[in-house]
Amino acid sequence: MVNIKVHEGESIEEAIRRFKRDCEKNGIMQEIKKREFYKAPSVLKKEKLAETKRKIRRKMLKDNKRYRTS
Repeated sequence: MVNIKVHEGESIEEAIRRFKRDCEKNGIMQEIKKREFYKAPSVLKKEKLAETKRKIRRKMLKDNKRYRTS
């Protein structure tokens, strides 16, 4: 949870900017976007599997480039 205390002599705009910065640092905005719409468990499982496959494919391509001789 992000708590912001407005300092004496500080404008509201500055306090809001500090609040937004702290929210971004803590990943709150990403979490809100992630939870904005409901996804069925089966869809989440498929997305996770696809991401895993992408990571494996990238790693294999990276390893293949490393061992090529030109």
